[in-house]
Amino acid sequence: MNKPKIGVIGTPGKWSTEVLAERLKERTGYSLVIDMKEVELRLDTNQLIYRGVDLSQLDGLIVKKISEVYSPATEDRIHMLSHMENLGIKIFSPARSMGKLINRLSGTLALQAGNVPMPKTRITESEEQAFTSVREFGSAILKPLYSTKARGMEILTADDSDEKVKETLKAYRQANSIFYIQQTVELDGRDLGMVFLGGEYLCTYARVGNKDSWNTTINSGGKYELFEPTPELIELGRQAQGCFDLSFTTVDIALTNQGPVVFEVSAFGGFKGALEGCNIDAAAAYADYVLKEVAK
Repeated sequence: MNKPKIGVIGTPGKWSTEVLAERLKERTGYSLVIDMKEVELRLDTNQLIYRGVDLSQLDGLIVKKISEVYSPATEDRIHMLSHMENLGIKIFSPARSMGKLINRLSGTLALQAGNVPMPKTRITESEEQAFTSVREFGSAILKPLYSTKARGMEILTADDSDEKVKETLKAYRQANSIFYIQQTVELDGRDLGMVFLGGEYLCTYARVGNKDSWNTTINSGGKYELFEPTPELIELGRQAQGCFDLSFTTVDIALTNQGPVVFEVSAFGGFKGALEGCNIDAAAAYADYVLKEVAK
């Protein structure tokens, strides 16, 4: 019996992409890492071509990373995959689910519709309204609609002068179509990454900040640690990821003095936090999950 062939869409050379491809190769003998910028969708033949390989003939595609930097162009790539999915190609996670999370606003609205607790958030195109919200919040973060790992975010505090706030808002607006303003929450120097595979809880790790940055991302010097959540906290993570139909994801949760809140749900989720924080090979678990799904 022929073993299934699964392609990995991601960033060639990056650890998370390569380790997933390697785990699949260990199980099937087949490995293909796909860079979406080289993929061609042929609508006349309904083929998805990458370096001479017709991806529509594979048994499935795992999207580990759709692009290095999120932008409206990223959504174009999602549309290409969605077309092939409609033709019967198995894609993990489903294209429609990933599409909801490329744009921060659409992901936030889905969580809001699911009654998931989040920090206070305001959306507006008006600089005047944005200024009023920032001053009302006291301390706030401006978040681009297309970004990951805190890239492009700006923090404003109650100590900032009106002039500085207005200058920051003006500069932000020149690079963004709309203001996404979120009230900051008091953290104890960490936030949580709760990992789910096929909708089932896998583990939770903490991202611990280095005290020199306002955020806890690994890009800013943070590190991973194991965290043991309560059943109630796991249920919150389950509720948040349940707003989307994702094959593999990480839910970002903060513990505050007013209770836990969800920052966001990842369209793809990372493997390093699970490995370094929980000592779990999430890439291997994901490979096993996908192989079971394509065998159905």
